[in-house]
Amino acid sequence: MNVKAYLEITMKIDAEKRPAAAKVYTDYRQPFLDTIEGALTKDLLIRDEDVQVLHGFDSVEHAQAYLSSDMFKNDVFVGLKPLWSAEPDVKIYTVA
Repeated sequence: MNVKAYLEITMKIDAEKRPAAAKVYTDYRQPFLDTIEGALTKDLLIRDEDVQVLHGFDSVEHAQAYLSSDMFKNDVFVGLKPLWSAEPDVKIYTVA
């Protein structure tokens, strides 16, 4: 199946907290791919100024639904929130 939508979450995370953020990514990457409806890809992108997680979905609706899922609200969000130095920027894109 082809990626039709991306969920991009960009987070400001200080360098000393990035290993903890990478652990959250690693811990939930495969469960995300295995259990979230429409999930196709998940990549961690790192720059000096921020960290980004790019999620690929088969539809915009599934990308939006993930933000309300138990995994996101109860596991991923809870694990990452203490690491942020600012509120994350969340965007959903449609693939043209």
